[in-house]
Amino acid sequence: MVKNRNILIGLAFILILAFFMLFYMGRQPDAVGGSDEAISVSGFKLNTAVKITVYDSQDEEMLQEALKLCDKYERIFSRTREDSELYQLNHGTLPKADGWYMLSDELADLIEKGLYYSELSEGTFDITIEPLSSLWDFTSEEKIVPDEQALEEVQKLVGYEKVELQGNRFRFAEEGMGLELGAIAKGYIADRIKEFLVSKGVESAIIDLGGNVLCVGKRTDGGPFRVGIQKPFAKRSETVETTEIIDRSVVSSGVYERYFEKDDQFYHHILNPKDGYPYDNGITSVTIISEYSVDGDALSTSCFALGLEKGMELIDSLQDVRAVFITENGEIHFSDKFREEKTGK
Repeated sequence: MVKNRNILIGLAFILILAFFMLFYMGRQPDAVGGSDEAISVSGFKLNTAVKITVYDSQDEEMLQEALKLCDKYERIFSRTREDSELYQLNHGTLPKADGWYMLSDELADLIEKGLYYSELSEGTFDITIEPLSSLWDFTSEEKIVPDEQALEEVQKLVGYEKVELQGNRFRFAEEGMGLELGAIAKGYIADRIKEFLVSKGVESAIIDLGGNVLCVGKRTDGGPFRVGIQKPFAKRSETVETTEIIDRSVVSSGVYERYFEKDDQFYHHILNPKDGYPYDNGITSVTIISEYSVDGDALSTSCFALGLEKGMELIDSLQDVRAVFITENGEIHFSDKFREEKTGK
């Protein structure tokens, strides 16, 4: 009996100790935010995992409102939701006036940004790629490669020069054309969430929309946030580089995000608007560090499409933008400004 009682006492002691350890660990400063008062909210939105963390406020209601912004913008920008504004535009059911589709401010805004980067990248990134991208499905298990003839047929409908935007008025030059805004929408939404948080007095937060990371201000201890650049095809926690960020965005585009293999061929979701097939240029991923997440989103895809030499040339020509390219052989290439900040040279 004594022996059993001693065992029970010992077990009780271990449980009490474990409880206090868990409590203590739960109150430790966050490794990224530098505050033990952080609040966060997570959800599956925009077809990805979303997490918003605020380090200098305890306003849970505000946090929920920030998360709901994802739903608001999905109803505008989704290509597949039948009730979204973009879906109605692509399918010709959006209201017209004098032959022009009438757009919301948000959709007109994002299309304008998309057309800017379509021109800047000389069409290697093109938001009118929807007729081609709709023939692919990188989310199912079927692994269907579109028929070459089908791709050739709809390729004629692709070309950012064939659309016209005047304020909130928009029109396609040809019937059957459509827009694909998935490559820039998450960045735009992250920027809007940041605007909302800042309007509520937030000065320290991280917005993570499926790997699109946007930092609001700095850590509460005054230091920069540290954001890792993911190693291609590895777990999210495995990084190849870490960068210090204050009030900036970190966005990556890579072949590892959505892909499938069939008949010993590798197919990824970053498609060439000229032929409808995935780009094959030796690039595995491109990471962009910029002030606005929408710019990082557009540039990461544009630079991936342009390839290492032309992509790096574009980045080095832009003010206040940094980039990291990773090639198929695992080599890491830094833009001039990124290297200068990293090495001090």
